Amino acid sequence: MKTSDQEILSLIQNPLSREMGFRQLIQTYQKKVYHVIRRMVLIHEDADDLTQNTFIKAYHHIDRFQGHSSLFTWLYRIATNEALGFIEKKKKRFFFSIDDYQEKLESYVDQAGSLDGDQIQIKLQKALLTLPDKQRLVFHLKYQEDLTYDQMSEITGTSVGALKASYHHAVKKIELSLTTE
Repeated sequence: MKTSDQEILSLIQNPLSREMGFRQLIQTYQKKVYHVIRRMVLIHEDADDLTQNTFIKAYHHIDRFQGHSSLFTWLYRIATNEALGFIEKKKKRFFFSIDDYQEKLESYVDQAGSLDGDQIQIKLQKALLTLPDKQRLVFHLKYQEDLTYDQMSEITGTSVGALKASYHHAVKKIELSLTTE
């Protein structure tokens, strides 16, 4: 039986059941959070660490959650910010040019067993790597997570119009990338 957001929040708000509430929050959303992060950073160990960071931040900031969105949306926003920040830090820390970083991720996609999927999936993953981080995130949220533009707007803090434009540009770039191979 899935626990509702309201039930989880009630447990967290009660000092006697706070820890149980957080365990329930993690149990309910950990896989979804992990997958959104993994699709952005590709490497399992990084995604694992960032998923843990996401829930640590949620633990420390749950009192700021105002309920204007679902817990799912709030956690995804934390997760995407963690992933985007991680990618930027990694590029700077290792002095990767964008091309070098992209090449490193492409080689990771090519490694046998690093990701599930057949040749088409691998081509799609490589095409996604050619996108700017924000466009890749928008494509992922719309195409792979099947979120509405309103949900995406809550997660990213970006207007619906800008998200539609970003998704359109991402799709065009992916189509071009897949047809030129």
